[in-house]
Amino acid sequence: MSGGVDSLRTAALLKEQGNDVFGINMQLFPHTRSGGWSNEAILQNRDSNLKSLADKLEIPLTTVDFRDLFRDEVILPFIQAYQSGLTPNPCVICNPTIKFEYLLQEAQQRGAEYMATGHYARLEPPADNSERFKLYRGRDSRKDQSYFLYALSQQQLSSALFPLGDFSKDQVLQWARNQGFPSDLAIESQELCFIPSGNYQEFLLQKSQSVPKAGPIIDMEDNYLAQHKGVFAYTIGQRRGLGIASSSPYYVIDLDAPTNTVRVGREQDLYCSEFEVEKVNWLSIAPPHKPLHAQVRIRNQHQPSPARIVPGQGEAENVIRFDDPQRAVTPGQAAVFYQGDLVLGGGTIKKKVKS
Repeated sequence: MSGGVDSLRTAALLKEQGNDVFGINMQLFPHTRSGGWSNEAILQNRDSNLKSLADKLEIPLTTVDFRDLFRDEVILPFIQAYQSGLTPNPCVICNPTIKFEYLLQEAQQRGAEYMATGHYARLEPPADNSERFKLYRGRDSRKDQSYFLYALSQQQLSSALFPLGDFSKDQVLQWARNQGFPSDLAIESQELCFIPSGNYQEFLLQKSQSVPKAGPIIDMEDNYLAQHKGVFAYTIGQRRGLGIASSSPYYVIDLDAPTNTVRVGREQDLYCSEFEVEKVNWLSIAPPHKPLHAQVRIRNQHQPSPARIVPGQGEAENVIRFDDPQRAVTPGQAAVFYQGDLVLGGGTIKKKVKS
């Protein structure tokens, strides 16, 4: 339980169905100290009323200390990825490691048979022992969160519940109003939970073990255009803050950490038709042995687009070939595979092959 409206509605639904429910809150953010992690005051304020909210639902609540785990498994890899010129998605890492591994273990040790979360996704159990659990997109397409769950295992899905999968966000908010919960529960941050300020650059500068090196910004023909302030400060598709005088806008096309180079180009240079994915997890189906057609989502707000998925052989990576080139394919982000609403699996974007 995070203290947000989704986890509260999840708990209430389970109680309404006659389940014996208890809540677990994860303490994730290390204490602020000299030279250490910041934003603790903001984060503590966000969760300050959680106990009273749980009491209102008559749900016992306990807190587990995962600060070291979260630092080592999520925050530090996030920092390291940015320093390597990647744009990671920490939620994709957190779900299979922190929530559905360590938190699930804690819940089971306290007697839980299942762990429910407030994700907007749907889960279908196997019809018999030979089939898999299948994950589907949430009914509310505006709120669907299946993208963040593709890396779960079958064992993790067997202990998971997603009660909000058939609900819309509007229905959940209406329930909260009817129950008299504070109106600020409806306010959702669009930022990462451990960077509530939204200032990624400031956060990365504070946590960097070395001073970021300035380097060249070059165009598609290798012409020098300007100096950058460190590859960590840029993302694929970025337009603002490049410091390049031009009558037509430039966009970040590529980040090369080994050479400390930022490459920029025009709008048309952002489009890519083929890329490699690594660390692939086939979720709702067994790993395919031949190419298949599916829809691929390359970031959470991206509309899944038709593509051909070519499974890797031996050490070769899986290759995604879009029917139509897509904008801003970004190494480090997740590529998730769908057939309709069914989540087939997904992986991490490794590198672009063709523009």
